[in-house]
Amino acid sequence: MVKIVPAGKDGNRFKNKAMLETMLYPLIFNPILKSVIWGGDQICIFKNINPKQHGIGESWEISGVENNVSVVANGELKGKSLDDLIRTYGERLAGKKVLERFGATFPLLIKFIDAREALSIQVHPDDKLAKERHHSFGKTEMWYLIDCTPGAFLYSGFAKQLTPEGYVKSLEDDTFTGYLDKYEVKPGDVFFLPAGQVHAIGAGCFIAEIQQTSNITYRIYDYNRKDAQGNPRELHTGLAKDAIDYTVYPDHKLNYTPLKNEIRNLVSCPYFTTNLIDTTQKKIVSLENRDSFTIYICMEGQLSLKDNNGFETDLMQGQTVLIPADCKEISLTPKNHCKLLETYIGK
Repeated sequence: MVKIVPAGKDGNRFKNKAMLETMLYPLIFNPILKSVIWGGDQICIFKNINPKQHGIGESWEISGVENNVSVVANGELKGKSLDDLIRTYGERLAGKKVLERFGATFPLLIKFIDAREALSIQVHPDDKLAKERHHSFGKTEMWYLIDCTPGAFLYSGFAKQLTPEGYVKSLEDDTFTGYLDKYEVKPGDVFFLPAGQVHAIGAGCFIAEIQQTSNITYRIYDYNRKDAQGNPRELHTGLAKDAIDYTVYPDHKLNYTPLKNEIRNLVSCPYFTTNLIDTTQKKIVSLENRDSFTIYICMEGQLSLKDNNGFETDLMQGQTVLIPADCKEISLTPKNHCKLLETYIGK
């Protein structure tokens, strides 16, 4: 468990003491925009970022990934990093059980992804393999389709049985994609991707992604594309071979019935619980028994959030807010209509 210890001497000590006395409130962070060759224009439009930037493939909304740590954009703690907050506030920010399990690393990474072109086919290791190879967490994740172009699709899991040896051969004879489960997508579609499941985002998909804090990706297949220097992109055939779950499941898409003005659970797994809130009505959500931070990602519309301490924050489409674990209750008041993803570390 992380202990909260005032750091440094003299001014730094008093500065941390003042931080400790600060009452926590709903926190919004500066987005970390990632410019990539496959990125498009949708993120800047969705988030109302001006001037619009081209080729932005990802916006990291909340991140504790090394060298990509989020920085607070609002309120008294503006300019403080997420790492600073965890070191200073500990369980007040993250929750006691979250801190005991994950230590000083914030356990979730929240992203928007805009694929103007198809992404490579990938797999992520589980916790055991990631720890052995990379001293990292594994990567279980989920996707929520915000929007897509007509005919857009993605790959998730296997449609036909494949052995580890057959996997290597299929890459050699360029038949690997024929073994994958291919889904034509529409807005609102949800995919849960446990570590070990082969997957790829197709061209024209704009998604919200919730994942474990990990940047470990094994690239399996990249459509024989070349990098900016004309060289084939690096593949991780051998590393991926032992990370893949070769099981063929009946369906790799999460099928759910949307509920208006109700909280609809989408995913409950050891790494996160995610709910969909599609509402035109004010909602009061009790957070008292969660022992976890709560994150709201605004997918559509605009709303006002107010916590039990009286702190009020407006949240618009494309924004993400972190509610500290010591918040007991949050009220969500939509302006007409809004759609949110709510995520936290379940029990």
